[in-house]
Amino acid sequence: MSTEILIIDDNPDIRNILKDLISDVGYKTRVAANYNQALIEIDKKLPDVAIIDVKLDKGDNDGIELLSHIKNKNKDIPVIIISGHANIEMAVKSLKNGAFEFIQKPFDQERLMNFVNRAVENFNLKNKNKELETKLFHSFDLIGSSPNIEKIKDQINKLSTSESRIFINGPTGSGKELIARKIHKLSKRKKGPFIILNGALLDSKKYEQELFGEEKNNGAISYGALEKASGGILLIDEVTEIPLETQSKILRVLIDQKFKRINGDHDIKVDVRIICSSSLDIKNEIRIGNFREDLFHRLNVFQIDVEPLSNRIMDIPLLVDYFSDKISQNYNLKKFNIDANNHYLINYNWPGNVRELRNLIERIAILGANNDELASNIIKESLKNTNEDNFKVENTLSIPLKEARENFEKEYLTTQLKKFGGNISKTAKFVGMERSALHRKLKGLGVKDLN
Repeated sequence: MSTEILIIDDNPDIRNILKDLISDVGYKTRVAANYNQALIEIDKKLPDVAIIDVKLDKGDNDGIELLSHIKNKNKDIPVIIISGHANIEMAVKSLKNGAFEFIQKPFDQERLMNFVNRAVENFNLKNKNKELETKLFHSFDLIGSSPNIEKIKDQINKLSTSESRIFINGPTGSGKELIARKIHKLSKRKKGPFIILNGALLDSKKYEQELFGEEKNNGAISYGALEKASGGILLIDEVTEIPLETQSKILRVLIDQKFKRINGDHDIKVDVRIICSSSLDIKNEIRIGNFREDLFHRLNVFQIDVEPLSNRIMDIPLLVDYFSDKISQNYNLKKFNIDANNHYLINYNWPGNVRELRNLIERIAILGANNDELASNIIKESLKNTNEDNFKVENTLSIPLKEARENFEKEYLTTQLKKFGGNISKTAKFVGMERSALHRKLKGLGVKDLN
């Protein structure tokens, strides 16, 4: 797709000169002759680069307002400000508001085109970096063969074709955002934006500004997440962190399908599919009064529950192999192997879930790839819990042999059951027992059926 540059100037001669100069080097152009035309062109489709005259038909700072308007929509778009009434104060104000360059009329054509080419390079570089980051994230698949992951894969396929709101519940690092992105990728909104609003990272005073946007006194508009996600999907991550007062306004948006920006006086219609996620027990949050029950029922048309990694140990070998392959590709390394049945990997509690496992594999890729001993030491040092291990040893030494043996058997068989997703037949085969004998042993040890 060729680069498109928007030229905004009330002087037709300047517009034509700029259009000819820019078209001659192969860039597409669009033009606007006044402030209102410029707003229409910007809102219709954002350009890759904009060239804006400071003074148009509305006032002395038209160009600065349009600069702010573009930057509120996409801060990465380079804007070159031009002016026939330039002074140092105006130049400083332009650059302070995010202008890429400031140039005075009459301008040197070669100098202007140098600015334009640099602006295009800047925009393309930022886009390339974004694409690489997105590709890295999107390249990850939902990996696992545990009953929980198989169920989630089936839910993703079914829910992607609908417009229903979804609530994803699961611990931190378990893959909630990845699930939401997979739904977006398979949905009819896949060509629309995917916007994330993280409730845990926002200043409590800025929730409504971030959600609904704001109309400022100078006429500039700050767009909120609801408008940015128009035609696509809005993921509200850690939705339970949103204050109750704002929750009531979100509920009203869901009911009315419209809202007003802060300080705005006209309704904005909503065309967005909302997915919410939380790492907290949402029903407990409702019980203690931190989250509105009526809002939860509006958001929770369908619920996806992601279990912690410690509950689906059978996924660990698959994840280890998958991340080893992906990360070695990303770092341009030879494929390295990790013993996926390493004692530490299988018995660790994984409080950071899949994200923690991925970070561990990345650490090994950087520090210990193709060195089995070093990789094993990185795993050991990263995952060992000295206090817990000492407690287990001291506790074991202080009890009779029979009780210690029972404790070991219980922990061992529970771990193996998790490893095989609660499948008794596979577990029995692995530990070398008859299926019926394993049933009796588990019952005798008080181990509950994981299914």
